Amino acid sequence: MADQHAQLDWNDQGQPLSRLYDDVYFSREHGLEETRYVFLTNNDLPQRFAALKSGEQLVIGETGFGTGMNFLCAWELFEQQAPAGARLHFVSVEKHPLTQHDLQRALSLWPSLQRYSAPLLSAYVALNPGFQRLVFDSGRVVLTLLIGDAKAMLPQLNTRIDAWFLDGFAPSKNPDMWTPELFAQLARLSTPATTLGTFTSTGYVRRALNEAGFQMKRVPGLGKKWEVMRGTFTAPASALSKPWFARPTYRPSERRALVIGAGLAGCATAGSLAARGWQVEVLERHASIAQEASGNPQGVLYLKLSAHGTALSRLIVDGFGYTRRLLEHLHKGQEWDDCGVLQLAFNEREAQRQAKLAAAFPDTLLLQVDREEAEQHAGVALASGGLFYPNAGWVHPPALCQLMIDHPNVQLRHCQEALQLKHENGEWQAWSGEQLIASAPVVVLCGAADITRFEQSAQLPLKRIRGQITRLPVSPESTVLRTVVCAEGYVAPARNGEHTLGASFNFDSNDLTPSSAEHASNLDLLREISADLTDRLQADAIDIEAAHGRAAFRCTSPDYLPIVGPLADADAFAEAYAVLARDARQVPQIPCPWHDGLYVNSGHGSRGLITAPLSGELIAAWVNNEPLPVPQDVADACHPNRFMLRQLIRKG
Repeated sequence: MADQHAQLDWNDQGQPLSRLYDDVYFSREHGLEETRYVFLTNNDLPQRFAALKSGEQLVIGETGFGTGMNFLCAWELFEQQAPAGARLHFVSVEKHPLTQHDLQRALSLWPSLQRYSAPLLSAYVALNPGFQRLVFDSGRVVLTLLIGDAKAMLPQLNTRIDAWFLDGFAPSKNPDMWTPELFAQLARLSTPATTLGTFTSTGYVRRALNEAGFQMKRVPGLGKKWEVMRGTFTAPASALSKPWFARPTYRPSERRALVIGAGLAGCATAGSLAARGWQVEVLERHASIAQEASGNPQGVLYLKLSAHGTALSRLIVDGFGYTRRLLEHLHKGQEWDDCGVLQLAFNEREAQRQAKLAAAFPDTLLLQVDREEAEQHAGVALASGGLFYPNAGWVHPPALCQLMIDHPNVQLRHCQEALQLKHENGEWQAWSGEQLIASAPVVVLCGAADITRFEQSAQLPLKRIRGQITRLPVSPESTVLRTVVCAEGYVAPARNGEHTLGASFNFDSNDLTPSSAEHASNLDLLREISADLTDRLQADAIDIEAAHGRAAFRCTSPDYLPIVGPLADADAFAEAYAVLARDARQVPQIPCPWHDGLYVNSGHGSRGLITAPLSGELIAAWVNNEPLPVPQDVADACHPNRFMLRQLIRKG
């Protein structure tokens, strides 16, 4: 995941050229016309956009995002031709993304696209290697950027592509991309209705695409390009995943959903579904949203990563980017701040771990800093250097919850506690004792560990962990703290006259009354972070018994990954896949016995600010049969069925 930004040169006409591939990104004379002809017209997109109905979508796949011009032209045409209620998904893979500065310079050459390039440039932040989702036009247009090599990224993509833009630098300049392996991935993701357009008319590319299942033909080009190619996929669609991780086929006739719980996960889920035209009813047992673990005054965008590319680490990188782009819509300084997060190398083991991370990730995500540099970032004296995350910071979680749930399609119902779920006549019913409080064809359980109260989700291995923060009054001397600083705990710059300090981990207590013992423990964490800041806050003089704080339960799973996706019937699952207990290598082609319309978004632990918002998009993608916003193996690793699968295999 080294830094892979495109290295550009600019000619006398202001046109960008790739230094690595020695090729241009577009024709200065005919760029827009060529894009519209080769990709839009040759994929019949004017007619296909116009034929969409409300609630329907079209998915475009692209190799080579480059300056984004193809995406912007497709968005423009979609807006002109598609009816209200239709949606456009654009999935593009890019090995060497432009910097924001270079992208702005390149797109300034096309002022006619400014209506579309301006929001792209605004959202073009925190784009680290992986799956990066950008949302436009209130969710009507979704861009998923796969930052990395196409041959590594496309095998992890879970979707069906309706139209391919096969772009990228010329085969003679970039032969590593134009390979049978790539074309096999295009075929895997295609259906018999999928079309393809490309600038190249090279013979070996045409033959290889034909062998992969596309029927390609040369057609006249534009400008200096004599010929281009267009084609249609003619082979049968291939299976995308194992049956227990496959997409449920249930599609209700009415787009109504019920979300239980209005913390980060519930608000994210409701917002993502509402953006897709669903009418969403949210049941919250408290009098307002974000009253439990999502209700702290400050939360930290804390990226605890692995240098080994684990599913959790990749989810964190992808989720960080999505959350970070959401935060741009909040009031900076009051509701969030990208002040940066500093993780101290507080012992030798942590220093070794951080050195591996610094070698594995781009410096746009994290920087290794010595003690002097760390102190310059933080504004206070520290005992060590560490890792600095320049785009991270703190968030007021209730403000983020409000941002995500604030949609006219969302109805929030306070003081409504669902205790039982029943499935009657194609509808999920939420009951509170003898009272039916709501019903809908689709229900998403977002109530943290409390979702195990429902019979259908009782088997999920969720556990509570009590966490307590301490709120410290700002002092004139503590205002110098400029960034979040973490060691075993964390302390954040002041918000509303207070610093947030925390947080404890208590696996044994069910009491949410703030404890003086845990306040004392938090102050010990502060001393480990910075003796200087401890003195500036006069923390040693604080009356522990009178300290202010807040306690709440985190909810986590045994593997520390969230639980996100459709839920199966546990007994029927065990019966359908019993052969796995004898041979774990078997893949019986038996459809998964889903609870039709039942989904889970829970188990985010202390990472909810980073993982819950993107998980709302993941739920919406499952429900709407859309491109998944995370790699296939990450989605599998978060899937609720993983625990039943492991239990079966362990029986063997």
